[in-house]
Amino acid sequence: MSTWQGWLYVAFVIDVFARRIVGWQVSSTMHTDFVLDALEQALHTRQPQRDRSLIHHSDRGSQ
Repeated sequence: MSTWQGWLYVAFVIDVFARRIVGWQVSSTMHTDFVLDALEQALHTRQPQRDRSLIHHSDRGSQ
């Protein structure tokens, strides 16, 4: 997204079952770290149990 300060990149992790955002990060650079931070935040928020399955889908959008 373009802002007055320049371009910002946003990574969202959505729990499609609960229909809500469970992790997100904003960065001025498009590097892997900020995406992994969003995923880590989502895992901390949802705390999936070891015996439950977790499916992750990546959609890079226009990239």
